[in-house]
Amino acid sequence: MQDKYTSKHPNDFDVEINLLEIFYILFRGKWIIVSVTAFASIFAVIYSLSLPNIYESKALLAPVNPSNNIAGAYGNYGNLAGAAGINLFSSVDEGNAPKAIKQIKSLNFFKKNIMTNIYLPDLMAFKSWNPKTNTVIFDDNIYDTNTNTWIRDYSYPRQQIPSAQEGFKVFITKHLSLSEDKKTGFITLSIKHQSPFIAKEWVELIVNEVNSFYRQKDKSESEKSVSYLNQQISMTDLSEINQVLAQLLQEETKKLTLIEANQFYVFDYIDPPAVMELKSEPNRALICIFIALIGGMLSVVLVLIRHYAFSEKT
Repeated sequence: MQDKYTSKHPNDFDVEINLLEIFYILFRGKWIIVSVTAFASIFAVIYSLSLPNIYESKALLAPVNPSNNIAGAYGNYGNLAGAAGINLFSSVDEGNAPKAIKQIKSLNFFKKNIMTNIYLPDLMAFKSWNPKTNTVIFDDNIYDTNTNTWIRDYSYPRQQIPSAQEGFKVFITKHLSLSEDKKTGFITLSIKHQSPFIAKEWVELIVNEVNSFYRQKDKSESEKSVSYLNQQISMTDLSEINQVLAQLLQEETKKLTLIEANQFYVFDYIDPPAVMELKSEPNRALICIFIALIGGMLSVVLVLIRHYAFSEKT
């Protein structure tokens, strides 16, 4: 029987492999397959249990355009103002949401609006979270909580205290997720973190900072427009032109009122973020199954290589 399965010439590649032969080879190497698969399964269980729970807090957002309420007025008076030789600041556009989506993922926004408003060790030195006491444990090789100092090892171009660029890379790759539904225009903003409380806090921070940034930006532009219109009114004696300018000034004042009154200036919540009770990852069962399957396939390959390598030597 043994001669039947080991007498093949090693260069006879055009002979079709006999499935019964393969089955026999695998049957003889069953203990290797069982052992390797069992080892992979045990490793998978230990590995999956070592992974921390990750919680994902999501917010479903709707774009807001506060200029919609006064857009018609500018259409009525814009031509007259142009005929009078007056160039007005653009006050009505398609909304800030498209720009805000890009800005959320920018280094500049992270540096000025996110990094300055979070506790940096929560991003760069986080180790674990205790759900029973809601306490955070930091990596003592990176951050010393007793002295509130960074003690990590580093080499150029990194610094003792993590820079905005280093923090931004971690924030974008490990925590932030942002997607837009092209059909509805709704935006899904989510943060993943070992602490569900921090995840929720960061989602709210991003939304608040984006709204605040564009509110201040449009407020500044609108105030400049008001100043410009007042200047033009004082410089002209024509009643018709003054009437147009007065109407434009009135609408710009309305816009300023809307900017001040509207808390959700760029994005409004459809579904606000929450402190999640259930983890989003890891899927430990799937990890165990995947690694066990990989171990089983490798063991089969090992048995076949071992058999044919031995056959070639004999």
